[in-house]
Amino acid sequence: MSEPKERSRAQQLMGDFAPKLAELTDDVLFGDVWEREGLSQRDRSLITVAALIANGNTDQLPGHLSRAKANGISEAELSEVMTHLAFYTGWPRAISAILVAKEVFKK
Repeated sequence: MSEPKERSRAQQLMGDFAPKLAELTDDVLFGDVWEREGLSQRDRSLITVAALIANGNTDQLPGHLSRAKANGISEAELSEVMTHLAFYTGWPRAISAILVAKEVFKK
């Protein structure tokens, strides 16, 4: 008998409420878009973190900050991204991102 497949983060977060969105997140977003050859994983992480900060999406930021570190982006580089974005996206969004990052990097 095979062991049950480990549930993805998307399945854990929303699979019980929005199973199709969780499936699309796993299969299309992370299974296809993130795996395309046009950009490195590192570049995709930088773009994603910047977009989340610019749009004020701090709920999704912890997972993507961790992914960014796993993709080779240092905490110092992420701090610099947030400082740079303060001038383009607004001080409150940058400060909110920094507060999230401090919590993520404490662990």
